[in-house]
Amino acid sequence: MTQFSTFILAVVMMASGTTIAFAQEIAPRYVVSPFAPFFNFGSRSSGPIPRTVANFQSNYAPGTIYIDTTERRLYLVTGRGQAIRYGIGVGRDGYGWAGALRVSAKREWPNWFPPSEMLARRPDLPRFMPGGLDNPLGARALYLGSTLYRIHGSNEPETIGQAVSSGCFRMTNDDVIDLYNRVSVGATVIVK
Repeated sequence: MTQFSTFILAVVMMASGTTIAFAQEIAPRYVVSPFAPFFNFGSRSSGPIPRTVANFQSNYAPGTIYIDTTERRLYLVTGRGQAIRYGIGVGRDGYGWAGALRVSAKREWPNWFPPSEMLARRPDLPRFMPGGLDNPLGARALYLGSTLYRIHGSNEPETIGQAVSSGCFRMTNDDVIDLYNRVSVGATVIVK
């Protein structure tokens, strides 16, 4: 059934008082809204995992970022039991982590200085790369506490949904711009 016909069927059923469960269960706490394809907050999501609205039952305040590394999804809590769900790339084996931090800074088209630990593993990397389309940090970066970890865009959108980073969380440039515009410095980031 197409998205449009599903939408029309839902409207007809609601008008007639008929009920049916349209939500697809993602996990015990997350349910995708059946209307997400029609109401995507005025912006489009591109990439292998489309951005959507999900039911998200938690005690987290609106504006909190919750990252489920196993699911490879980032949730931005919007309130009223809902969140915006984004696909992410996570740290490969041995580079994953969990904890709670705050967004300490935000940058548009950030410059990239590979950390010394990364340069030790990959001496072929440049010591500096200016912001731009070829930069691995992509269009935006949210810096996490005083760590080297970030939530950032990517010049490799095909890696979203995979475990490939050195501990940062990758998003498509469309999605990281959307998140960047919604999140303030000081926002809580919970990584599970």
